[in-house]
Amino acid sequence: MAAYQDLFWWSKDELKLHARDYPGDAGALPVLCLPGLTRNARDYEVLAGRLSGARRVIAIDFRGRGESAYAKDPMSYGPLTYAQDVIALLDAAGIDRFVSIGTSLGGIVTMLLAALVPGRIAGALLNDVGPEIDPAGAARIAGYVGKSSVWPTWVHAAHALAESNADVYPAWRIEDWLAMAKRLYRLNSAGRIVLDYDLKIAEPFHVPPAEAGPDMWRALAALGNAPVLIVRGGNSDILSATIADRMVAALPDAELLTVAGIGHAPTLDEPGVDEAIVRLLARAEREPAGV
Repeated sequence: MAAYQDLFWWSKDELKLHARDYPGDAGALPVLCLPGLTRNARDYEVLAGRLSGARRVIAIDFRGRGESAYAKDPMSYGPLTYAQDVIALLDAAGIDRFVSIGTSLGGIVTMLLAALVPGRIAGALLNDVGPEIDPAGAARIAGYVGKSSVWPTWVHAAHALAESNADVYPAWRIEDWLAMAKRLYRLNSAGRIVLDYDLKIAEPFHVPPAEAGPDMWRALAALGNAPVLIVRGGNSDILSATIADRMVAALPDAELLTVAGIGHAPTLDEPGVDEAIVRLLARAEREPAGV
């Protein structure tokens, strides 16, 4: 695992937030890695190991995950607040332009950042997410997020993951599931394996929205001429093939990579993804600022 430093910053509502900061060439565009709904900075440790050195990589723990503080108000667990937290990090770290890699929720936050801080995203990877979420996948996520799970050992946790996600990663072996368990879960003070997020992140799912949310197609369009890589799991129940094709058509510089036989979401370690990320970063470096 590549070496990193712990990076802490404060949100506008005074939460202490955390990221892993992997050092790299200060002259290259930094990369921000934004995880999925129930995930954390550990999800990106393999990718960060590949990218760091050549460039700085910052893998974020959203509020309520990993080493970031839990929110006093669970209704702050929403994409707009996460985007504001990221902007606070950018300002604190003095980062002007960057490449954003976002998985699922992280991709939604990436699109919102494009609208909130126009021109600062030099390139983006949207991993298995788009402006419209397939209702079947949304219902599946709402059905499990926030439900407590406890296991006596890491092996038990790995087997539970394998049973519930075998259709997402059908070729995985037990060592793959064990590695995922150690990214998803933590050891608590009682020596039990538990989820590494605030269970209250589920509360906003159960409250009817008071008003329509942001127009995510407009947020996607705010990426403008920045190069975009859209990665889609071939069996995804979150990003449909139809929506992925519409995204490519809506953006002037977009590439679609479909990972066959994988559900939601690709790990970004699959064959062909690394080469596509290299192409994305090269295109982002060539894109002039402000375009």
